Amino acid sequence: MKKHMSRLINIALLVYLVTDLLSMTAHAANTNNCIQLVLTEKYDEAIPICLNACNHNDGDGCSGSGVLFFVIQQYSDAKYYYEKACNLNSGLGCSSLGVLYYYGYGVKQDRNKAKIYYEKACNLDDGSGCYNLSSLYFNGHGVGLDYNKAKIYSEKACILDDGTGCRHLGYLYYKGLGVRKDYSKAKIYSEKACKLDDGYGCGILGVIYQLGQGVIQDKTLAKLYYKKSCDLGVKKSCDLYRTLN
Repeated sequence: MKKHMSRLINIALLVYLVTDLLSMTAHAANTNNCIQLVLTEKYDEAIPICLNACNHNDGDGCSGSGVLFFVIQQYSDAKYYYEKACNLNSGLGCSSLGVLYYYGYGVKQDRNKAKIYYEKACNLDDGSGCYNLSSLYFNGHGVGLDYNKAKIYSEKACILDDGTGCRHLGYLYYKGLGVRKDYSKAKIYSEKACKLDDGYGCGILGVIYQLGQGVIQDKTLAKLYYKKSCDLGVKKSCDLYRTLN
């Protein structure tokens, strides 16, 4: 797959060196298609649309182009497109650039730089940037451990419909980290996470209903949430689902 995508990307780049295939009108119509195709992993379809959008200085198009190069592990190219996207005020581009620095993909690992890009992403209302910033404070990576800040940024991520942010906020209430332990709030945020297809959020709901934490114990509901969590790739939930059968 990596070789196939790399070949397609190289062909697309050569095309743009010769001619601009799409008009500005078509570009405007296809910008959202780029991100949608990338998010649904329809990479072959995304390549020409994303590269063209970026060619017209569209930030989200550059973000999508960066993801395409990241997937085939061409991190220096991914960095180029993420940087261009972030400079064009694409929150997704800034957050993705932060990920490169957090893990050291194609760059020297620098969690302080990761924080800077996550902050810009969050200020641009990118939910993943807010969650990533929350995670830094939750783990004390490159910053002082601070559950209160972890809560603040998870809360914003959840408001922006980032499922991971909702799940993380629910977990903070479930464990009482930086907040008063509150199973009712843990349930509310985990429910939203699960509706946004966050597998771990569904798994937390399964535990809440299996143990009757702040709710009437309901093993049937617990099974339903464990099943959805399992289907979303959480192996532990698959094991818990089987124990209730």
